[in-house]
Amino acid sequence: MAIVSLEHFTLGGPGRIGLTFRDHGFTVDSRRPDLHPIGSAKGVPNDLDNVHGLLIMGGPQNVTDIARYPWMQAEVELIRRAHAAEIPVIGVCLGAQLIAHALGGKVAPRPAPAIGFYPMDLTIPGQTDSLLAGVPWRSPQLFSCGQEVTDLPPGATLLASSKNTRHVMFRVGLRTFASLAHFECDRPYVDSLMASSREQMTAAGVSPEEVAAQAEREYPMYARASDRICVNMATYLFPLRRKLAV
Repeated sequence: MAIVSLEHFTLGGPGRIGLTFRDHGFTVDSRRPDLHPIGSAKGVPNDLDNVHGLLIMGGPQNVTDIARYPWMQAEVELIRRAHAAEIPVIGVCLGAQLIAHALGGKVAPRPAPAIGFYPMDLTIPGQTDSLLAGVPWRSPQLFSCGQEVTDLPPGATLLASSKNTRHVMFRVGLRTFASLAHFECDRPYVDSLMASSREQMTAAGVSPEEVAAQAEREYPMYARASDRICVNMATYLFPLRRKLAV
């Protein structure tokens, strides 16, 4: 069995999430559904056979354009099926938006892109949730998104917010976790992601120099909080009996 990582652009790998999962004994199967046919070895799986979990990563595509992308429609259906089966589903940025869309929430364009590091505050439920255990109640998180989740899915629990993004992290049920923040990035990944977001920086009114200064200042605490989130996911999202069967 493997955790299937669905990635949507060259820089869209699982980063520290994938490394943490491998350190905990999981196999990560990286795929590019935007480049490969549905049902192929590198596309969206047709079913959940031998799927230990789903990791839905970010990308430049928008959920509001889902009608243009058959692979995105297939991902949404796969998310629904995995969630119903209580198979762990983790979404980051675009992945979080796809989770919201799949489970009955709403996604819409932001008034302006969110680019760079912003303080993230845990909600009261987030302060006591196992997935955020050991994470400071306020810590910097990295954003690079032009759309946002405006309405959470029914029954979702909001775990974290920021000044510029109300729904940063949320959980739906036992094993579905979504984050609009990019907690997967190591230091080179931060620089590469920000370099690819220059157009969004202009729209957000943020300079590359300002974002670089943020990264230099905020990365150490960001990395500690992000590592803790990854370890918590590997520890708490996956049923022990399934781990032992891998």
